[in-house]
Amino acid sequence: MKKFRKVLDGLTTSSPGGGTMGSPSCGSAAGTPTTAPTPKEIDVQETLVSENFQLCKTVRHGFPYQPTALAFDPVQKILAIGSRSGGVRILGRPGVDCFCQHESGAAVLQLQFLINEGALVTACADDTLHLWNLRQRRPAILHSLKFNRERITFCHLPFQSKWLYVGTERGNTHIVNIESFILSGYVIMWNKAIELSTKTHPGPVVHLSDSPKDEGKLLIGFESGTIVQWDLRAKKADFRIYYDEAIHSVSWHHEGKQFMCSHSDGSLTLWNLRNTSKPVQVTFPHGKIQKDGRKESCKPILKVDYKTTRNSEPFVIFSGGLSYDKAGRRPTLTIMHGKAITVLEMDYPIVEFMTLCETPYNNEVQDPFAVVVLLEKDLIVVDLTQSNFPVFENPYPMDIHESPVTCTAYFADCPPDIIPVLYSIGAKHKKTGYSQKEWPVSGGMWTLGSHTYPEIIITGHADGSIKFWDGSAITLQMLYKLKTSKVFEKPKPSEGRAAELVDEDPFAVQMVSWCPQSRIFCVVGISAHIILYRFSKYDANTQIVSLEVRLQCESEDVISPSENENNPCFSEPHSGSHSPQPHHQHPASPGGGTPEGVKDSALCLKVKDRVARVPPGYQAELVIQLPWMDGEPPQQISSLDINSAYGLLAFGNCNGLAVVDYLQKTILLCMSTLDLYGAADPYQRLTRSPRRNRQSTSEFCMRGLSNFYSDSKKRIRTSYQSLTELSDNQQSVDMERSKSPTSVHYPTSLHNDPRVLPEPVASLRASHCSPVFYLLDNESRENSFSRSRSSSVSSIDRDTKEAITTLQFGESYGRKSDALPTPCLWVGTSLGVILVIPMSIPTDQDERMEEPVTIGPSGAVLMLKGSVLRFGFLDCMGALIQSPYEVWRDLNAPEDPDRPRKRKLVHYSPSSSQDTCGEGHLAIVCSERQAKVFLMPSQSCLFVHNITESSFVLRADVVSVCNSVCLACFCANGHVMTLSLPSLRPLMDVSYLPLTDMRIARTFCFTNGGQALYLSSPTEIQRITYSQEMYDNLQEMLGELFTPIETPEAQNRGFLKGFFGGNAHTFDREELFGEAAAGKASRSLAQHIPGQAGVEGMKVAASGAVGELARARIALDERGQRLGELEERTALMMTSAETFSKHAHELMLKCKDKKWYQF
Repeated sequence: MKKFRKVLDGLTTSSPGGGTMGSPSCGSAAGTPTTAPTPKEIDVQETLVSENFQLCKTVRHGFPYQPTALAFDPVQKILAIGSRSGGVRILGRPGVDCFCQHESGAAVLQLQFLINEGALVTACADDTLHLWNLRQRRPAILHSLKFNRERITFCHLPFQSKWLYVGTERGNTHIVNIESFILSGYVIMWNKAIELSTKTHPGPVVHLSDSPKDEGKLLIGFESGTIVQWDLRAKKADFRIYYDEAIHSVSWHHEGKQFMCSHSDGSLTLWNLRNTSKPVQVTFPHGKIQKDGRKESCKPILKVDYKTTRNSEPFVIFSGGLSYDKAGRRPTLTIMHGKAITVLEMDYPIVEFMTLCETPYNNEVQDPFAVVVLLEKDLIVVDLTQSNFPVFENPYPMDIHESPVTCTAYFADCPPDIIPVLYSIGAKHKKTGYSQKEWPVSGGMWTLGSHTYPEIIITGHADGSIKFWDGSAITLQMLYKLKTSKVFEKPKPSEGRAAELVDEDPFAVQMVSWCPQSRIFCVVGISAHIILYRFSKYDANTQIVSLEVRLQCESEDVISPSENENNPCFSEPHSGSHSPQPHHQHPASPGGGTPEGVKDSALCLKVKDRVARVPPGYQAELVIQLPWMDGEPPQQISSLDINSAYGLLAFGNCNGLAVVDYLQKTILLCMSTLDLYGAADPYQRLTRSPRRNRQSTSEFCMRGLSNFYSDSKKRIRTSYQSLTELSDNQQSVDMERSKSPTSVHYPTSLHNDPRVLPEPVASLRASHCSPVFYLLDNESRENSFSRSRSSSVSSIDRDTKEAITTLQFGESYGRKSDALPTPCLWVGTSLGVILVIPMSIPTDQDERMEEPVTIGPSGAVLMLKGSVLRFGFLDCMGALIQSPYEVWRDLNAPEDPDRPRKRKLVHYSPSSSQDTCGEGHLAIVCSERQAKVFLMPSQSCLFVHNITESSFVLRADVVSVCNSVCLACFCANGHVMTLSLPSLRPLMDVSYLPLTDMRIARTFCFTNGGQALYLSSPTEIQRITYSQEMYDNLQEMLGELFTPIETPEAQNRGFLKGFFGGNAHTFDREELFGEAAAGKASRSLAQHIPGQAGVEGMKVAASGAVGELARARIALDERGQRLGELEERTALMMTSAETFSKHAHELMLKCKDKKWYQF
């Protein structure tokens, strides 16, 4: 704990990198003496220290991106999914959700559970086998085995065996001891498996399985169509089958007398062990006989499952096999049950499926009850117990990517009543028709931890939908879905110039702003529109009010350089000149309001202007749109803020700023950034010369917009590629930084060059949630995301357009002379300038609806390096000042004469006496390069910290952690930092990600309680914590993957079956595969790599005082459990021996007096 005191006696601490700013009203910069009057001593006691911070991943939500493999433990009832990037997701009951990552990043080829053992084997594309320990909340690798000379193609682990069969591309089969992860000397070579007379190589091993009848027989399937049953004891082949068609999979009948194969020609073959010369049956389930008598060609059947049932016909379930001539048909899963054939069409290609059965033993009647189908972008489970095969309702949030995610927002410590309200509204729109049975993946244990509070995650999507998620207790559950597209008419390509924007995703969400207390919600869309929603529990007849804001024309658009027309579209209207009108309001503009200009303007989308019945939930009240002007499209909205207490909404783009009174439905301010300064412009700008060729520039603009909308949004639409492409061709940030700052050209407009984005990529630097779609080509990414940033004012291009990058309403001081705080709008620009605009808002409710809000000229002008990202306010005791808000009231609720509905406003109350209010407050400003703390109203700079020189900040937030506040920053080079407030002392700096791509940069957001999240892939949300307190409690919050469950007993096979059905129970694998019998494998064949042995889990266990005791107790429990199992097996063997003896004695007595011919 450290106490910071600073007496403002006219000087501030000097800091490197600062310089004298061009405005005397700037107060002070990072090394500039302050001449402001000195207030009394500021005394802030800081409590945060470095020990309060620890960065780690907590949980990952969503569907595993690019899945490759599937496995299920039928006893533990947990499911594992492998992915192409080397990730493994393990799922159990809701709340049990674990993500593991192979360090190599190699794709997962196959997964094998050690059933009921709490372990998982993964086979990866780098030919490495890994053994994961699932008996700890955070699984870790115990052993790895790297094959050096052969490529792994298939693995099989028999139930209750410790020997893993591994098939390779060369056709050989190796055997690995699971306990030691050492290769056995026993090898089945391909040339021994096939006949010596065979001239061709059989191909890679595509299937391995032990016979249900005899575990000493191993069935090996080769890709070419060769099938061999290998006698493990005799070390020779029992039989060999040579079939013309390539094999994809094999499935046994539980009695071990028959098996079924799926082939590349769309056929299924059934083989009987009595006669292996030809198949018993060959069927083409989807192949019809054509007129000429030939079978139509079919696609391969990639997998088949042959499962028997106790009371009905067996199930044959397979994927693929459709005829080639049916183009455009969706992927299918076919279920054959007796004579009935059911074809289930899937939305996405099938990666893998697995039939869930009642028993883990392969030699018992299987009785399948469900099929888990892993698709490329979904996971479904089909109920086999009902004839119509309904699907189960998926309890996991697997549909985050239903439409590509374009923005995120994260709110911790929300009002506790908001989650039940949203859930009750959203539950009314749930789909029906699901299976009534419980979700079959129900393993693991999860309890609600003690450190939970209401958390809401909001995702915006490319189709204009908004999803509200309950993120409490590191889970994720869908609450409510809002479709913003319902506000607009369907776009028609034939309608005027707006047709240029009609693309697949015209409603895509760029950013959201939400006030949980007032429940007011704002959405910014790609088509330069803003929708304001209010929440109601009642349905209502409403008519949406539409406003047009012409925040479009530029100074350089004017042909005549006369003073009258110097800024045609940005003259500020008189606040009293607007009366509420229902549609298409815009301020009077001397130059832009000509009949020709109005005629030429067109809106990107048409708002539904009729009265409509809207359901309970979020109901649209106001739509603000930026129209096309003079043949030029509207610029993207780069910043937004809304304040429910003031009833105001502010937004900006690279042209200027607009403020809207959403209570009176009027536009209060519509101004270019340059005009906002007035006489206080810190830059000496040259007068712009008129454009020479207006027409050609317009054409260029159209071309630029076309590139922007069509290319970027098509990428977002197709296969979710937009967010992944960006990481494909990333260049080193350090390389980009080595370029000369003055060599970077800042474009004057997005459309002057279709490849270049507006300066400082407002998309990554917006206030509430980063806008989307600055996704053009590689050059644009280099020029925006990773390019050099100039820190000197002199290098700024004089034609630079100054974008509004962040906005925030709050009680502050517009001028140095102010004695009391008033409503203000803080404006941050891409050139590092901060403007404070004071406002006068009527306080009486009736006056507020009738009297105009007046906005004064710009007050304070402050500066810092880099584009401004975030504002935050502290009182003089260091406590966070929240913006004032209106308490939610339902405007559609029935009137109560005794309790009239009045606006109830909540303003911040200082942490100490009322005198503190008169002493001012601290303003924290963070840009992409540095952070500053100003004292208001004197505008003195108290503290400066240069956050980064080699990179730039993408996201910054003032957040509460451990009953205090800090500034959290996320940089483009992947660093996550926290700074103390108000002293800006570095508390944590962790290199979290090696290089940030645009998807992460655009979706990363911090929240209170030391948490953050980002989109780790197009389908998954990764949550992290940077709080030591949450890190310590994480073990309690995570679910248990392994729970002690007794392995079900095998069915009694009966005397005759045991006597005549083979000697399966006498097979001793240890005797065959152990080192004593088989010898050691070649050292060059595979390399054993010891794992971390669960170091992470051990560390966590050891961190407590009872760590050693806990581990000893667990070991003792496991040993006792094994001894118990051994005792049970011994008793079972004794019972079996007694039964056998009894039966033998009875048989002997029965046959004793019979002659030989009587048998």
